Amino acid sequence: MPADPQPPSVRREELLELAYAYVLQHGMAGMSLRPLAEAVGSSPRVLLYLFGSKDGLVRALLGRSRAEELALLADVRAAGGGPAEAVDRLWEWLASPQRRDLLRLWAEGYARSLVEPDGPWAGFAVQGVEDWIALLGEVLGPDHDPTAVLATLRGALLDVLATGDVERTTAAVRRCTASPTGSRNGTSSPGTVAAASSSPSSEPASGTA
Repeated sequence: MPADPQPPSVRREELLELAYAYVLQHGMAGMSLRPLAEAVGSSPRVLLYLFGSKDGLVRALLGRSRAEELALLADVRAAGGGPAEAVDRLWEWLASPQRRDLLRLWAEGYARSLVEPDGPWAGFAVQGVEDWIALLGEVLGPDHDPTAVLATLRGALLDVLATGDVERTTAAVRRCTASPTGSRNGTSSPGTVAAASSSPSSEPASGTA
């Protein structure tokens, strides 16, 4: 995803946070500057001045959403623990009802970057994959395949966004990450098996671990 070229300013950051709250609720599909500007107490002219263009605003908003995911990944990295604990922390965050708006926005950005590869969404999907693969490669260790675990988490996340069924998807995540699919050598670690055999909660803890 292209870097946001505009320098930071207090007013720009204030409007970015307000605009981010707006798109979390309304999405970015068909986003028009006028209703957005009215909602954040500004004007289209000011938004264009501060962000350079509508595309610049979209890039800044996508960067803001990515910052939340990067903060989660940093928290999981700092927390330490084994593979099972790391995957549980990631999934609890992803499955929390408090993250629905953010993750719907992520899904929109991911899809748009695939069909509009030259627009402001460019690189959003691949950058997200790279961020998560890097983190999973660190916390899972050499015996587990980060690509397989990421595929499990992303698939379960899309299921939750579609159905809202946290209990079923949590059980599936734990089964899959405990199975040979998630390991490089066809065996499961004791910690992961223990996590898989525990009873999944229907309502995961909110917030980052």
